Amino acid sequence: MAKSTRRRPEAKKLKRGFGWIAALGVILVIAGLVGLAYVAFATLTSMILFGWLLLIGGVVGLMHAVQARGTNFFWLGVIVAALNIAAGAVVIRHPDAAAAALTMFAALLFLSAGLFRVVGSLVVRGSQFGWTLLLGAFDLLLGILVLVEWPSSSQYVIGTFFSLALLFDGLGLLATGFGGRRIVGMVSDRIP
Repeated sequence: MAKSTRRRPEAKKLKRGFGWIAALGVILVIAGLVGLAYVAFATLTSMILFGWLLLIGGVVGLMHAVQARGTNFFWLGVIVAALNIAAGAVVIRHPDAAAAALTMFAALLFLSAGLFRVVGSLVVRGSQFGWTLLLGAFDLLLGILVLVEWPSSSQYVIGTFFSLALLFDGLGLLATGFGGRRIVGMVSDRIP
């Protein structure tokens, strides 16, 4: 009897923890949907957030480099930190230009990945030939679509990707939260 009374509060704590995970999932889903409705705002917001992350990461890296000033990697740490700080300042000051550059990079990344997948699938012809060829063709198409509309596509591409990432992460957290609560309920009911 003592075991069962001890396990019930633990089950409640677990359920509450999974409830918080599901709540975070709801917030991320809402943020993702709002971002998809206002992609230009999501692009600008994500670029400013990215700039601040670079800036803060650079400051932390500089502090770490100063602490390690007697090592061989001191100057490398200082240079990397300075580059992060400079890049963060530029992205915060010019988020539209940063979005255009990142969109061009994304388009080139899709094109090169698509080209390698298409050529690789045609050369290797493995068991996943069809899927690899289809994925490569999709990457090529996406890269071409983004590149053809560049630089105007930079107003919505990054915001769309960012919002979709929030939406799918939120859906994953929702599934984890509700599934975890359900499993804890099923297991705690069967424990004597």
